[in-house]
Amino acid sequence: MVNEQIVNDKMTYEYLLAGLPELKAGSDAPISLENLELLLDEQLSEADKKLLDLLRVPIDAETLAAGLKAKNRFVRAWFAFNRDMNNVLVAQICRKHGFDVKQQIVGEGEVAEQLRQPNSKKDFGLNEVMDDPDEFLHLAEIDDLMQREKAMDAIRFEWLQTRTEFDFFSPEMVFAYYLKAVMLHRWSILTVEEGEKVFRQLVSDMKQGVKLDA
Repeated sequence: MVNEQIVNDKMTYEYLLAGLPELKAGSDAPISLENLELLLDEQLSEADKKLLDLLRVPIDAETLAAGLKAKNRFVRAWFAFNRDMNNVLVAQICRKHGFDVKQQIVGEGEVAEQLRQPNSKKDFGLNEVMDDPDEFLHLAEIDDLMQREKAMDAIRFEWLQTRTEFDFFSPEMVFAYYLKAVMLHRWSILTVEEGEKVFRQLVSDMKQGVKLDA
């Protein structure tokens, strides 16, 4: 049962968030995902649960489209952020292995369009459309695949922290908490072998000309 309050036509979750344990990057999640999801399903409004449902599933072509059309600005921004980061990494992998970059870029937006342009610059000319593309560009320089994945999650974690810094007790802060918990939980169970398998499938799909999901 929802027992929070509405402020300016928007639910706030002061009691819910105050009762959740702190999440720290690089540490194990202090709450199981199962318990967290049960709690959120009980406490969130119906509208906010629908938004959370968008964040619960892996980002692919279908969920990317839905996320980018969400009524909530935070949700739209999260999907766009992940789309851009993945597109930059995919572009660099394509260039390294001699694949067609244009065919592998997913979605729209300034970053996607820039990456589709013929460009010999090391940074794909991303400085023209991004304030600081270096953190994305440096990802491909990390040879250890597990470390690269962790670096991506570190970027995501920081984005979530910054994005909700002043959203006190808001639905967006709840969404960010959930997404951070998912990352911490994922790294507690992901093995090196699983990470290698994901990467091998990524390269295989490129060789077969399959358009990669974000």
